[in-house]
Amino acid sequence: MANTERVFGWHAVLATLRSHPERVVGLWLAPGDDGDRQRELRGLAEAAGITVQPCARRQLDEWVPGRHQGVVAQCRVAPPPGEQALSAHLAGLARPLLLVLDGVTDPHNLGACLRSADAAGVDAVIVPRDRSAGLTPVVRKVASGAAESVPLYVVTNLARTLDELKQAGVWLVGAAGEAAQSLYEVDLAGPLALLLGAEGRGLRRLTRERCDFLVKIPMAGAVESLNVSVAAGVCLFEARRQRLIAEKTSAAP
Repeated sequence: MANTERVFGWHAVLATLRSHPERVVGLWLAPGDDGDRQRELRGLAEAAGITVQPCARRQLDEWVPGRHQGVVAQCRVAPPPGEQALSAHLAGLARPLLLVLDGVTDPHNLGACLRSADAAGVDAVIVPRDRSAGLTPVVRKVASGAAESVPLYVVTNLARTLDELKQAGVWLVGAAGEAAQSLYEVDLAGPLALLLGAEGRGLRRLTRERCDFLVKIPMAGAVESLNVSVAAGVCLFEARRQRLIAEKTSAAP
């Protein structure tokens, strides 16, 4: 079926039914799960006029490249929003918290980063059109529903987008293992974009040059670096911690 993809896994399928039921054109369920998740799925599908079709697990195994948990949806693919949509989104944010992923091509890493971004309250995730995993079914599965709750913007020219963020008053903080400053020494409470590169290669030169600060995560053990999704979680939750403190301080009499 043209311009569709198979979304699989309970979290990913339920998130799609909750937020974009109009995209679902087919829904298959293997026997064996009659709990709350199936009842919610059937209720959402009925409300949207979608027929839940029974299907053997071995058939679902052949359809998708991952652990489907007995549920698969055929969904229309919406083109990813780009620069114009990002500008419109940022215009409504007083103190944005953004995550920029430069060169993250592994879908499992991108999915895990989206999941951390959702948990940390990130307003948007930005990736370049080239050198990025893209929003694939595997990414949606690993993201456990976060692919539907966190806006992902795909930009043609990342360097130009970063320049525009700086002009809009957003501070760019890049993670780099060789940085002189610790993550915990930099103010992350204001309008902020955290930039992380692929594990091993790190940030590309043009991306790194646009950062206002480069920070490192202090490492106490023998390993030299963290997986990018783990590093994203550490950085995002330090930003969240600082922002919560700033909110409490400003609200104090």
